[in-house]
Amino acid sequence: MFQIRFHGRGGQGVVTAAEMLSVAAFDEGKFSQAFPSFGSERTGAPVVSFCRIDNRPIRSREPVIKPDALIIQDVTLLHQVDVFAGLSTEGYVLINTSKSFDELGLGDYLRTFHRERLLTCPATEIALEYLGRPLPNAVLLGGFAALTGQVTLESITTAIGERFTGATGDQNVAAATAAYQLVAKAEEEFDRATTN
Repeated sequence: MFQIRFHGRGGQGVVTAAEMLSVAAFDEGKFSQAFPSFGSERTGAPVVSFCRIDNRPIRSREPVIKPDALIIQDVTLLHQVDVFAGLSTEGYVLINTSKSFDELGLGDYLRTFHRERLLTCPATEIALEYLGRPLPNAVLLGGFAALTGQVTLESITTAIGERFTGATGDQNVAAATAAYQLVAKAEEEFDRATTN
């Protein structure tokens, strides 16, 4: 089973992101589930949501305590909430920012992780460019697909299109595709650098 935990703030589409990822996995013939965990339900409050993907029926219903991947939609949570709780050094990390892990003060902490599984993505900037609004959720799903290979970009864009119709859907698909391409390019550059 592959378990993903999303961290963000109310109003950023954290719950919707987990649901769309679950739909994308389901569309590929996998078993999946998504559910949120709310604290105070208000815009700007920290929100956590979860997604599980497996090739067998999923019986677990509790929150994801030991994630295989983290998607952090709001970088301001890094030093406010223990977003890395339960994540092993084998895990994937995707953070919505244009800064490096060193600039975020995480370089030393993440040094024992697999470098190719750690990435930052300027999802808010991409969302502003394609949507005109700072909603990073669909953008990060494109990045997640490229980083982990757990779902395809096609499944992500199909799930986005099912959730959002018309121009909003098209814009979110374009934004997710841009993030996918950005992350795929970063992964290729990392591979070239490590093989030379």
